[in-house]
Amino acid sequence: MSEPHDRSVVLSGVEHRFRARDGEVHALDRIDLALEPGEFLTLAGPSGCGKTTLLRLLAGFMEPSSGEITVGGRPVRGPGPERGVVFQQPTLFPWLDVRANVALGPRLRGAGKAERAATADRYLDLVGLHDVGHLRPYELSGGMQQRAQIARVLAADPDIVLMDEPYGALDALTRERLQDELLTLWRETGKTILFITHSVEEAVFLGTRVLVMSPRPGRIVLDEPARFSSDEAQVPPEELRALPAFTETVARVRGAIQHVEPPPRRAG
Repeated sequence: MSEPHDRSVVLSGVEHRFRARDGEVHALDRIDLALEPGEFLTLAGPSGCGKTTLLRLLAGFMEPSSGEITVGGRPVRGPGPERGVVFQQPTLFPWLDVRANVALGPRLRGAGKAERAATADRYLDLVGLHDVGHLRPYELSGGMQQRAQIARVLAADPDIVLMDEPYGALDALTRERLQDELLTLWRETGKTILFITHSVEEAVFLGTRVLVMSPRPGRIVLDEPARFSSDEAQVPPEELRALPAFTETVARVRGAIQHVEPPPRRAG
């Protein structure tokens, strides 16, 4: 794994509009945001508020109508190898086995056979899929496919990982297990992560910061610091989710989504 570069992400006055059948849609309105290297930023908000639009702009899949997005001080003009995207549904190549899918990024950047194999094994181990690397994606469960997709993105060694509701279609137990695995991966790799979710509890559990966006046109209406993803406390996940501080933060985030005055923070 390479050392992370200066990959701070800055959005300055970003707006986005697009044409639809019934006229122009104002998707995002004056987004100002800075994301520091190594942060785990979670993004929540009602359906249609522009969360995925924001991620697609950061990924370079499209350009904002106005404003600027920079990574490491350089304007984003399209996709780049420093940014990896984990989509809502797995996008593995069905004609390749799981190990070859994960090794694709190193292969495209010219890594030798031994390096590709070692990288694939490392990330398959990290996501707990080493024993199924010889299988094709369609032979895996949905949760395993998502883990393989995450391994493939990480094996390409981006500094920034953009995740668009990757656990939305999974059952609750699988979702919680993958949340724990993702935090372990983040701590071990030091990647910068932007994670979109509809689940308030998931946003608070994972994020070092939690953003809430308003209904369209999307604006940032809450930027809430969170400390629960830190490994300093060493609190088991089931106990962490029961902490008063956790439930209060969940209430603040949910209140922002529902346009309710959030409860005050406790002193200290």
